[in-house]
This record gives sequence, C-alpha cells and structure tokens, in this order.
Amino acid sequence: MTVMSEPRVPARAVGTDDAVLDIRDLRMRYGATDVLAGVTFAARRGEVIALLGPNGAGKTTTIEILEGFRMRSAGDVSVLGADPARGGEQWRARLGVVLQSWRDHGRWRVRELLAHLGSYYAPYATERIPRPWDVDELVDAVGLSAHAAKRTGQLSGGQRRRLDVAIGIVGRPELLFLDEPTAGFDPEARREFHDLVHRLSDLDETTILLTTHDLDEAEKLADRILVLAGGRIVADGSADQLSRLMSTEAEVRWSRDGQRFVHSTADATGYVRELFRQYGEAVADLEVRRASLEDTYMALVHEFEAGRHDAAVHAFEAQRRGDA
Repeated sequence: MTVMSEPRVPARAVGTDDAVLDIRDLRMRYGATDVLAGVTFAARRGEVIALLGPNGAGKTTTIEILEGFRMRSAGDVSVLGADPARGGEQWRARLGVVLQSWRDHGRWRVRELLAHLGSYYAPYATERIPRPWDVDELVDAVGLSAHAAKRTGQLSGGQRRRLDVAIGIVGRPELLFLDEPTAGFDPEARREFHDLVHRLSDLDETTILLTTHDLDEAEKLADRILVLAGGRIVADGSADQLSRLMSTEAEVRWSRDGQRFVHSTADATGYVRELFRQYGEAVADLEVRRASLEDTYMALVHEFEAGRHDAAVHAFEAQRRGDA
C-alpha cells in the first residue's frame, strides 16, 4: 500500500455545540466478567468513526448501549445530548440503525415499505431537518430505482442490503449506526455506498459510527478509528496516526538500471531527496510505504493479547502529544 492519506476532515476538539457522542468511563459487567472496562471517547457532528476490534471485544455491547437497547453498569453516556437509557421517541427519531440483516415484511414492495416507514418520522421533522427523506430520492440514493416496485422478498442479497441501508436512513438521522454495512455488496455497490456515506457526513452533517471487519473500508470511510480490545479503547486516531504509532520507519522501494531496491528509513522525505540528488532521472518505480491499517490493527491487538496493553496505550498517547 502506498503512503497513507490524511483524514478527510481535519480532527478538531469536540465542543458543546457539535458534540453528538460523549462517553466517559463506560462499563458493562455480566456476573463477574467485565465486558467493558472503562470506554471513553467523543464524536462531533459530521464525523465518521470506525469501531474496530476482535470478536468478543465489546463492540456490540457498546453500540447497543449507545442505541438505548441495553442498560450499562456504570459510566456517563450522552447521545445527542440525552442519556440513551432514558431516551424517548423524539430522541429515537434522530437515530438511524443499519443492522447486519433485516428480513421482515417480505411481501412489501420496496417503495411502499420505505414510504410506510418514513411516515413514522414525519411528526419529528424540524426546520433544519425535514423528515422523512423523499422516498424517490432515497430509492435513487441507494441504487434501487430499477427495483422500487419489487417485493422485498424478491431482491438479491446485494439489493436487500441496499434496502437495509435505506431503512436505516429514511428518517434523515443525525446519528447513524452501521453494522457491517457493505456485507454482500459487489465492488460497484460498495463504491456507491462509500459515496453515500461521504454525502451524509459532508452535506447533511450526519455523525456515523460503523463497525466493520473490512479494514480497507474503515480506512477509506473513517475520520477516526477506535480499536477496542478486552473492553477498553487501545487506540483512537486517524489511520495515519495509528500507522505512525506502530511503525516509525517507512519503506522506500525503487528501481535503477533494471535492479530493484528496498530501504527502511525514519526520514522517507530526506532519503528520497538524497536518492534523486545522487541518481536523478535514473530512479524509477519509486514507492513509499508505511504500515497499512491492517498491519497496525493486528499489531495493536497482538500487543493487548500479549499482555502489553498499557505499553501500547502509553506509546499511542505519547505519539498523539507529539502530533498536537
């Protein structure tokens, strides 16, 4: 993979006016087992956050608490300015949820189903956010215009997944939860979905929290990436920040006179400058690589599983202070 790109939107502090999520010391215990052991993070309006972690790390529990579907054991949680444990219908109308699968109402036609579900959001429209989404615009946005008259039970797996996304955003949510959103998508549908996510976050200022096992997708979509392991956040930052945490050296690859060369260096820019000073136009096929998100993620999880969690977190915090 080539050099990591910077996050789509520069990170900035979460202020009181644009805070959407504010989670402090979130804990969840089942019997004697701590599933969440002090999760803390925040998110601002229009931010896309990917929550990554191995199976059993506590991702589903965290999301269910934020959605108001599960009571927490301890900690302070604010979602759109309210405690999700006491969120009412008006608060819930501001949320969108896309589950891994949604199989009800197989006899409904696509357009009819979306129009019906959308009608429940109409009483919660505001001057800033008209609800629901216009059904024809929504069908077009998720790529189902050609299938709007089909019964949902007749849709293919990829089409069904597009409908899942449409159901999750029909009420124009201010906060959208996506659970493995592109599972079953072909490459074209995946690209279209990524464009939709960018539209929602950039134009509608929708805050999006997604869970995925597709690390390439997380890197493309997310402004920030949280890595959850053993019920704790072990890293929080952009893909570029996380790669710098786990790898201080870049790998420079190039060819000259038909020969291939590889060199590791902490100063890739300086090394490339010196390379061209010495060999000029003879340098070809130049490539600079830093650790991919997958490399970083696997290293972080390995650090935790090897019992070196605190060292990894301290290293990350030191790196963040250096970037500030």
